[in-house]
Amino acid sequence: MADRTTSSITIDADRAAVMAVIADFPAYPEWAGQVKSAEVLSTRADGRAETVRFVLDAGVISDTYTLGYTWQGDESVGWRVVEQGKMVAELDGSYRLAGAGAGTEVTYELTVDLKVPMLGMLRRKAEKVIVDTALKGLKKRVEGR
Repeated sequence: MADRTTSSITIDADRAAVMAVIADFPAYPEWAGQVKSAEVLSTRADGRAETVRFVLDAGVISDTYTLGYTWQGDESVGWRVVEQGKMVAELDGSYRLAGAGAGTEVTYELTVDLKVPMLGMLRRKAEKVIVDTALKGLKKRVEGR
């Protein structure tokens, strides 16, 4: 099992506003730097995505894969690979949202395991870049609305 990368950021908005941006997959290329496209393949009865196909270009990690999502209201969302790409064997993660004064603390956890050999140090650096870029992009997107 690969190591898990975790980081948090506080966003000046309520959980519903933050989760609305997280759930808007087609808009990811506008704020999640490494995501080149995100196509919702299936949705749940409540309208939230169940499976999403991504095209990712994060430098050393560049691939197309499909993730399956598990939603817990506006408190958390988790995902896992349901269709591997050429490079990505595992991509498990979550966003956990908690009240933080007038805002929301967002914690992003990510585990990446690749089919191709890569030094652990390079993989962890790529994970950290993905996590930090996503959190900063999410904050900018939510607070800019």
